[in-house]
Amino acid sequence: MTPKQPNDWYSTFASVYTAEQRKNWYSTAADAYNQVRPRYPQQLINRAVELAKLPDKAVILEVGCGPGIATVAFADRGFSMICLEPNQEMCQLAQQNCTQYPNVKIVNTSFEEWQLETKKFNAIVAATSFHWISPEIGYSKAATALKDNGSLILLWNAIPIHPPYNIYQMLQEVYQTYAPSLAEYEARSTQEENLSRFGQAVIDYGLFKGLASEQLRWKATHSIDDYLTLLSTLSPYIRLEQHKREALFAGLREVLARHCITSIPVSYFSVLQVAQRI
Repeated sequence: MTPKQPNDWYSTFASVYTAEQRKNWYSTAADAYNQVRPRYPQQLINRAVELAKLPDKAVILEVGCGPGIATVAFADRGFSMICLEPNQEMCQLAQQNCTQYPNVKIVNTSFEEWQLETKKFNAIVAATSFHWISPEIGYSKAATALKDNGSLILLWNAIPIHPPYNIYQMLQEVYQTYAPSLAEYEARSTQEENLSRFGQAVIDYGLFKGLASEQLRWKATHSIDDYLTLLSTLSPYIRLEQHKREALFAGLREVLARHCITSIPVSYFSVLQVAQRI
């Protein structure tokens, strides 16, 4: 999921779904998420460590660690980590993926419910997760948990909700039939603008300074099975009723097979945003 401007996205989503529904949002997609969601480019992980000036024995709080995709990248560098994950299925996967890291502790709770530890952490990391946190709580609680000069590190992997346009044109009728809410093609520029606004919002809340932002574009090719599995982890598809999602995927698969398409190229857009606590 790619966030819109924080207040817009969160307030809209929270007004429709209860806290319990949000906590269980990825329950049915947890295994798929762990399997196919892209990892964060090592180049951006390295830059995050540099920009945040993390010492070798840094202590990191991760907010919404999911199955531990970004966790492993930081744990590999020997940092001590406390990782919060409200979804039980995701939490179990994170524990499995981090068994080799004794300095990593996975806690099954949300950032909002977590008992605040003041000025303990060198950095707070949120990898495609901070848009799930109420802005009114998230920024102030993050600032309070950080040591003096500590950093908020936001990582994003923007995943297009449609295939490349030439392929989408073949599939448009299927979308119109089974998921009209997804029928309008979303341009990549929309995702980029949303991420840029999210970074600016970090500064606008007045608790952080010196926003540094870097981005990386890269490509991957997925089999049809993996591509549809990837789509199943995106919120616009999770929102669909199960029978509609299954019918949509069956329709997409049939049209792709008819056109002899056996793989889908995906253009990823990864972003790093680092800001220092005031």
